[in-house]
Amino acid sequence: MDSLLMIDKWPVPTAAAAVVLRDGTLAGARGPQQHAFPLASVTKPLSAFAVLVAVEEGAVELDQPAGPEGSTVRHLLAHTSGLAFDEHRQMAAPGTRRLYSNAGFDVLADTVEKATGIPFPQYAAEAVFQPLGMADTRIDPASKSPAGAGGVSTAADLARFAAELQAPRVLHASTLAEATTVAFPGLDGVLPGFGHQRPNDWGLGFDLRDHKAPHWMGRNSAPTAFGHFGQAGTFLWVDPVAGAACVALTDRDFGTWAAELWPPFTDAVLRELAG
Repeated sequence: MDSLLMIDKWPVPTAAAAVVLRDGTLAGARGPQQHAFPLASVTKPLSAFAVLVAVEEGAVELDQPAGPEGSTVRHLLAHTSGLAFDEHRQMAAPGTRRLYSNAGFDVLADTVEKATGIPFPQYAAEAVFQPLGMADTRIDPASKSPAGAGGVSTAADLARFAAELQAPRVLHASTLAEATTVAFPGLDGVLPGFGHQRPNDWGLGFDLRDHKAPHWMGRNSAPTAFGHFGQAGTFLWVDPVAGAACVALTDRDFGTWAAELWPPFTDAVLRELAG
């Protein structure tokens, strides 16, 4: 795909990208596909997927209490538990505000660990990474927020995850559909790096494109598109209308450069996919 050549001009030391079609076909790839990149918050969809596997296995339930009083697993996945960004301090009543929270994902990991008796990084590996053949993906237990931002992966591995997000085998399709529709609709909140959004729609671990502006996806991304970006200069999106997903990983922290370059890159990919 010619659009992927755009990453060669990004002001980053190393970049890798891949586009995966709905049937799992790799439509294009650019850059070192086996290079391991810190994911930062692109870890969250991986962790959320592992939590959802635990739900399907019956180890935990979406509406069981977890976190602050009145909060549930569902609240934590949807960033509506009321927990602060990086500390276990309650800032709002559960279900009243969209407060993006690494701390909430720490609580999710603890909840799954207690329910299964398996350390969360190991559980994620056994439940998600190994079944999908993501041999070079791991969650670093020594990171500040392992389940929220401690992932390390490659473009090749995340392409496998992107294929799963379009045609799930590890999860039931209905579970993924619930995770990628709005949870607790109508809540406002801040999308990190892009300011206040009204509303700030999220699914269960996934940022939903909807009609947010500004946003890290493209102007022409479908409202139903979903995914995540990370402060390590990384992103993954799935666009159901385009029938494709895109992964881009870099080794430069997110900043103005990314906010300016990612949306036109996404739009170029979508144009090429449309023919």
